[in-house]
Amino acid sequence: MSAAENNAQLIKSIAKELSFSYCGISKAAYLEDQAPVLESWLKNNYNGKLGYMENNFDVRLNPKLLVDDAKIVVSLMYNYYTNTQLEHDDYKISKYAYGKDYHDVIKKKLWLFLDRLKEKIGDINGRGFTDSAPILEGVWAKKSGLGWIGKHSILITKPQGSFFFLAELVLDIDASIDTPLDKDYCGTCTACIDACPTNAILDSGIINASKCISYLTIELKDEIIPTEFKNQMENYIFGCDICQEVCPWNRFSIAHQEPEFIPKEALLKMKKEDWEDITEDIFKEIFKGSPVKRTKFKGLTRNINFIKNKL
Repeated sequence: MSAAENNAQLIKSIAKELSFSYCGISKAAYLEDQAPVLESWLKNNYNGKLGYMENNFDVRLNPKLLVDDAKIVVSLMYNYYTNTQLEHDDYKISKYAYGKDYHDVIKKKLWLFLDRLKEKIGDINGRGFTDSAPILEGVWAKKSGLGWIGKHSILITKPQGSFFFLAELVLDIDASIDTPLDKDYCGTCTACIDACPTNAILDSGIINASKCISYLTIELKDEIIPTEFKNQMENYIFGCDICQEVCPWNRFSIAHQEPEFIPKEALLKMKKEDWEDITEDIFKEIFKGSPVKRTKFKGLTRNINFIKNKL
């Protein structure tokens, strides 16, 4: 067995030990075919007020600018699907935000991953990312054979759908490369496009982020959500799962086994009046260490009031 084959086997073994659902490896190289796609997306202002998306254009396309002499990109998927439901649907938050912030959970695993690689291989140069660097995560996951990009722009894997966090290791070692899937398995299905209440999903599979409910409830920092989205939020006050909920591939989703993603009892018991009367102290207690802290108390109450038609 060659060194590259050994390294690939080691990488996938560690990924399994750390409970990543899927692991694929692709060659670190400039994503030339993605340059016009990204440029067009920005030119059309589909990023809304996500100004940071205009930064580091070349870095997003070239992992070698993230790690010197990078040779491979290891793409990882971590399941967050849950059958758990909040007690009432009057106000909804995305499933990924039920438990502890995935950045914290997965980053720890990536650090362990790198440590174990160094123990086995020696001094290597590498960095780990999970939604924390200018890197096109879905594109790399597709290149490594983990799935395909759905019309909703989210990576879908045939065995279990799309309720996964993506993460990457960019490394300066050789390893055997995986083969991408030979086709897009969405076919003629338009379920996600048809279900999106704000028409954020374009026919081309590109997302107009400025219309996405996740963007409106998290990234948009304006005092008021634009009135054009009145009565279109489907009661989501943080994030949105609509396009994934209707995706036929997610009928294969399996509940995660990550204790850190189990929601606090206080969150599960929240009723309509509890959301509407939430105080900053209660917000801090329930959402300590949660992704919801990103929107802050002010943002969450803005979202609740918008749905209540107070704004």
